[in-house]
Amino acid sequence: MADNDVTPKYTPEQLAGDGVSKKELCGYLQEIASFQFMQTNGLKGSLANVAKKKSKTQLIEDHNKLFEEKAFRKEGEEDTTQKKTADVKTITEDTKKLTVQEPEEGPPKYEKRILKKGNKRDYPKKGDTIEVWYTGKLPNGDVFDTNVTSTKKTKKIPLRFKVGSGKVIKGWDEAVKSMSSGEKSEFIIKSEWCYGKKGLEGSIKPNTDLTFEIELYAILQC
Repeated sequence: MADNDVTPKYTPEQLAGDGVSKKELCGYLQEIASFQFMQTNGLKGSLANVAKKKSKTQLIEDHNKLFEEKAFRKEGEEDTTQKKTADVKTITEDTKKLTVQEPEEGPPKYEKRILKKGNKRDYPKKGDTIEVWYTGKLPNGDVFDTNVTSTKKTKKIPLRFKVGSGKVIKGWDEAVKSMSSGEKSEFIIKSEWCYGKKGLEGSIKPNTDLTFEIELYAILQC
């Protein structure tokens, strides 16, 4: 496969012209880029879907970035960015800590602070499947849930869910749509978009605002 001495297949003039189509360029990037580079830059998925989602200008930027970083796929490299759905702990099933509650309607009820900038290009939308790292904290700073650290019983693995499907709390469904790929941000989410007046028995008191550090690890193709 590719190595650090890969020679570009296309010249800048060819890329800027009409001789190289989006699908051709996209296919080339998917052939030589590392899986992690594709994951971070929104190049994973079927060729047709990625080419449809990305503009020619964006693909050229990805091409230039790939060669600047020399993030080429190594011979025999395996795709470790994909996880089996069966292994993924969902907030509503296995952890039982972020069960869905019907939220109150109204304007956004969270505050955001960016901790690490993303690529400012790829943003999840309703219906997209994403993977995130997260840590949930109570008002006193105590951590009540996280997938960032592993234990003897649980492995460190990103959480996967479909945006806007109601599988997570309202605050998450709304907050992640403001993030770009690779971004890490802190969100203080009002109780109305968390667990509201009922709270969560044994974990979260009623009418409690919660803080979440969320890193948008990947935007997967549907």
